[in-house]
Amino acid sequence: MPTSLMINGERRTSNRDPMTPLIDVLRDEFLLTGAKSVCREGVCGACTVHLDGRLAVSCLVPIGTVEGKDVRTVESLAMAGELSPLQQVMEQHDVVQCGMCFPGILMTLTSFFQAQPNAGRDEIKAALVGNICRCTGYERLVDAAVTLTKRS
Repeated sequence: MPTSLMINGERRTSNRDPMTPLIDVLRDEFLLTGAKSVCREGVCGACTVHLDGRLAVSCLVPIGTVEGKDVRTVESLAMAGELSPLQQVMEQHDVVQCGMCFPGILMTLTSFFQAQPNAGRDEIKAALVGNICRCTGYERLVDAAVTLTKRS
């Protein structure tokens, strides 16, 4: 049975088995390769997407459960070729290293800043708990993110 959903504002349909993880459909069928399939256990955060406005680790979401839902991937953050303010500060601070965790971190922080635009350093660190990065040590990520807050 086909599954119909909105992906980055576009109506898409998948004929994959309903138990296929959303990450596999995004990457293999729709060629949206920003979200990374790393742990496949929901603990690393690299496959984080927004599902109806809430964070979701797409490796644990069966495609059959997203019928009619709105999925936003990291590809949705740049508008008309223009990076989002969060992407811009991350680039300015030269934060990205290997890039495996980064799409999930961007999605997590995008959601976090929508809810808490005035967040402080400790709150930003707490928001990143579900995102594992083995390269950066997080300090440069947090330094960059702090520049977006009204408290910086």
